[in-house]
This record gives sequence, C-alpha cells and structure tokens, in this order.
Amino acid sequence: MPFIMTRINVGDFDAWKQSFDKDLPRARETAKGYRLFRNLEDPGEVFVQVEFATSADAQTARDRLRSSGVLKRFADKSGPSVVEEVESVRR
Repeated sequence: MPFIMTRINVGDFDAWKQSFDKDLPRARETAKGYRLFRNLEDPGEVFVQVEFATSADAQTARDRLRSSGVLKRFADKSGPSVVEEVESVRR
C-alpha cells in the first residue's frame, strides 16, 4: 500500500488545518484516506500520512503537491515522500 509521508512545522496548527482541509493542490483527490499526527511537545510539528490505492496515484499526488508551491512556505519540513509499508505490528 503506497503512502505520501510529510513532516512540517506549521506553527499555528488551527490556521494550517483550515488550509489543509481545502486541498487546493488536489493532492488528496484520489486518496483512500489520511492521518494527521502532532508532536506532543511541539504542537506545530505535524506528520501527514496519505494513503493511496496505487503508487502511480501517490506519485501524481506528490507531484501536484510539489508543483503547487504550498510547502515552500515551511522552512522546516521533510517530504513529501512516496513510501510503502513493509511491516506493521499491533499489540
């Protein structure tokens, strides 16, 4: 299962979330779903995991996100990276 993983320091989470929900780059247009994670010690640090049915869909979404320029406003970031799950353990 392919995913896009991105880590960004958004500063004001609530303001960023409003923009995220609009999905202007259409990066989540074909997504099966997504998960957001926040750092407990730094609530402005956000991890975004977006799930896709195919790697082609994930790569298209990543390219849309990159070309949109929306991530350029964040100096502290990594990704977006297209990744696949290799192992999952739940207890």
